[in-house]
Amino acid sequence: MAEDSLSVSGVGPPTQSISLIRLIFSCMVAGGVQYGWALQLSLLTPYVQTLGLSHALSSLMWLCGPIAGLLVQPCVGLWSDRCQSRFGRRRPFILVGCLLICFAVIIIGFSSDIGYALGDTKKHCSVYHGNRWAAAVVYVVGFWILDFSNNTVQGPARALMADLSGSHGCNAANAIFCSWMAFGNILGYSSGATGEWHRWFPFLSTKACCEACANLKGAFLVAVFFLLLCMSVTLIFAKEIIPVAPKKCMELGDNRPKDSEDRVGPLFIIKAAKNLPPGMLSVLLVTGLTWLSWFPFILYDTDWMGREVYHGNPKGTPEQINEFNIGVRQGALGLLLNSIVLGVSSFLIEPMCRRITTRIVWVLSNFIVFLAMTAFTILSVISMNEHNITGPNHNIRIIALVIFTILGFPLAILYSVPFAVTAQLAKNEGGGQGLCTGVLNISIVIPQVIIALGAGPWDAIFGKGNTPAFAVAAAFAFVCAFVGFFMLPKLSKSDYIGGITSSH
Repeated sequence: MAEDSLSVSGVGPPTQSISLIRLIFSCMVAGGVQYGWALQLSLLTPYVQTLGLSHALSSLMWLCGPIAGLLVQPCVGLWSDRCQSRFGRRRPFILVGCLLICFAVIIIGFSSDIGYALGDTKKHCSVYHGNRWAAAVVYVVGFWILDFSNNTVQGPARALMADLSGSHGCNAANAIFCSWMAFGNILGYSSGATGEWHRWFPFLSTKACCEACANLKGAFLVAVFFLLLCMSVTLIFAKEIIPVAPKKCMELGDNRPKDSEDRVGPLFIIKAAKNLPPGMLSVLLVTGLTWLSWFPFILYDTDWMGREVYHGNPKGTPEQINEFNIGVRQGALGLLLNSIVLGVSSFLIEPMCRRITTRIVWVLSNFIVFLAMTAFTILSVISMNEHNITGPNHNIRIIALVIFTILGFPLAILYSVPFAVTAQLAKNEGGGQGLCTGVLNISIVIPQVIIALGAGPWDAIFGKGNTPAFAVAAAFAFVCAFVGFFMLPKLSKSDYIGGITSSH
């Protein structure tokens, strides 16, 4: 049975009561998208430095993510709230976004070959280690398309999950969504940690694409097939109930005149944001501070492992390049372990929220991040000092992997609790999950802009490494824990009813 209610955007989202199995498969696209994200986060920062971009410039490359999120997610979220397509409100955006992701991933994977064809160099990649600017440009174009496409999928996929949660509740649906993300992470980081793609598929190696490049290419091609599988399952199982729009809110593409408030665009989003549910401003603030503490790790985790822990250099001697690649693969292994913990933890979040509230769970995660980022900073200093005297310290490498693994628990909270709180606040006010999720994304992308712009100068001032950014992350996590404790909304106990074990 479906019941309609007015949303923030003016269209009532249908609340559907579906089986738990169908809800699980409806969220599967999250796993496919996250597979690609895992590869992007673990492999692309190190890889682009082999094409000629410096460490500082590689941080600027990540600006496309927040720009895409700022422009795309709120608009797509609002469009999907108002969409009256016979295929559903969310599924058309998920379909288009996934196809664009596949296109972008292929461009990135073959960027070296395309650059070679455009005249970067005629030398074999085994002997040429100079800049390849044509490949770098092709790569950056693909990277931007990928981030715009990811943001096209993420907002509607999150909103679809909230639409279909029904009697199971937003926390349960977010736990399922988070579990699929963890599954995608596990597969993605496994692919990134595997250095055998060039052996399994020798045709991937070319004159322009040697071992590391061929491994990246193989992992990304598998990501295409996996995403298409996950997308197909979601589109089949997520049969949406099409809402009936009020007269003032017409179908997109309708040729009839529209009032100014019905126009979908940035100005409308700003106006609509004024009518966000009570408590959302606090959620946006704490979300922004939380992501400020996470982005240095998310953007530079494997690069940190290759540079500060394994003391490699992507543009150094052959020995330094080899050590850097080993460190990157070990970082991907750490992220794989992190994802396993994330997947297990995602099922513990809802019971914890019921017992100690989402506010305390969120604050707890920030304290854990503070301790982890502080530990990374200390390990970096010790590792760099000892390496100059006694050589590599294997204990530091083990400790780094342990911290990578532990961070899976607060990461599960980060992927779930802010979105669950947002969906619940929107639901309490009558809907508008697409718009609220899109606006929430603004508080995610702004911190990414700050880190992308600031990390390069910080690194240049303090020694061209990742350690300064991790130290700043620790400070943000510490501050965010206290801000969250005093400012996050206190949801009533009834908001946690409808857990993962309930059914109708």
